[in-house]
Amino acid sequence: MAPSLSLLLICLLALYTPVTSKKECGRPSLGDGMDLEGLQRVYSPGDAVLLSCKRGYTPTSGSRTIICTASGHWTKSRLKCSTKSCSFPETLDHGDMELVDIVYQSTINYTCHEGYILQGASTIECLYDGQWSDPPPKCTPVICGLPPIPKYGKIVYDTKFTGNITVFGFGGTYECLPPLVLIGNERGSCSANGDWTEPPECKMVTCSAPTDIHNGFMTIHDKREYGFKETVRYGCNVDYVLDGPVEIECLKTGDWSIKPACRAPCKVGITRGRILYNERTFWIKDFEPNKILHAEVISVYCMNKEKKCGYAVSTQCIDGKLKIPECFEEPSDTLDDNSLPAEIAQC
Repeated sequence: MAPSLSLLLICLLALYTPVTSKKECGRPSLGDGMDLEGLQRVYSPGDAVLLSCKRGYTPTSGSRTIICTASGHWTKSRLKCSTKSCSFPETLDHGDMELVDIVYQSTINYTCHEGYILQGASTIECLYDGQWSDPPPKCTPVICGLPPIPKYGKIVYDTKFTGNITVFGFGGTYECLPPLVLIGNERGSCSANGDWTEPPECKMVTCSAPTDIHNGFMTIHDKREYGFKETVRYGCNVDYVLDGPVEIECLKTGDWSIKPACRAPCKVGITRGRILYNERTFWIKDFEPNKILHAEVISVYCMNKEKKCGYAVSTQCIDGKLKIPECFEEPSDTLDDNSLPAEIAQC
């Protein structure tokens, strides 16, 4: 080979070797929230790239520059991009808010309770700059006018107010001029639909003359009509027990409240044996008069034949009827009193 040709090949080889030994870098892989805009597909060794975060993300401290090395790899960066947060919103009076988070692109949905109207945005979003898209809304009460007043009646408001506008929940108590009676809602209020609740009526109410009760009496004998809330008292004859209220009242419906009843006494229906009454024992022949009042309790004695012992069983007088327990056996006159269930050892 000619010397000139050999020298030319050596020179070309020297120029080619350092260029082909260097490797290019591809587009760097970025972490969450980092900005991809402006990045090339291929970089040469020695090229530097300044990393940045997308809108809505905040860079942490650390190196933001990476360099393409001769091996075709990027140097490491400590840059991390954290999602920006918005301030936690205040609670909504008379309403509710629904949220999952308060970071960038999070949303809050607002609703108001019944009787309140949403003033403002029903949904707000956390923006890239850490601010909410809108201020929190407010829940304002529904507005009503003045309440309807029944004829011959009035309303006493819960609190004083001026003007001719009321708001949801505001209310008062209705009253009728005597002797009229209030029929309907005793209270009224501004409701969620912007109207007042249905007002009552003021009417004259009377009840017919009260009637007697069996085995009892009324404390007054004025056979007349009675007005609303007038009362009549009852009592019972001797040995009868009043079951129910002593007093009845004329109701706003024009009816009397429930009358009491007089319950009859009972006779203890045995001829021999002992009974237990008011914590005392009596031979039935000595129990005079043979009578207990309604709802009172006595006990008779029964025999446990297997154990040969006696035991007391209670029974109650119910309006003249006293059931003797089935276990009680009427002893014959020939038996010794000391062998009766009341006199032997008790079970």
